[in-house]
Amino acid sequence: MVGRIFSFLIGFGLAIIGGVSIIAYFNFLPAGVSWIEYLEFISRRIECYFLPLGIFIMAISLKSIPHDIE
Repeated sequence: MVGRIFSFLIGFGLAIIGGVSIIAYFNFLPAGVSWIEYLEFISRRIECYFLPLGIFIMAISLKSIPHDIE
């Protein structure tokens, strides 16, 4: 049980890091960067991959919770 909570918190932290990074890079759009250039840029940044990785880890940790807990 503790391992599942720990893995959920790790996934949550990674998702927060990735989401904040993606939102922070939105500041490039008013500077004249197109959406295509923006998507190409964030696809090369490792911290932006933390969002889907964190969501995946959270989903796996939530899926492994037994349903017979009272």
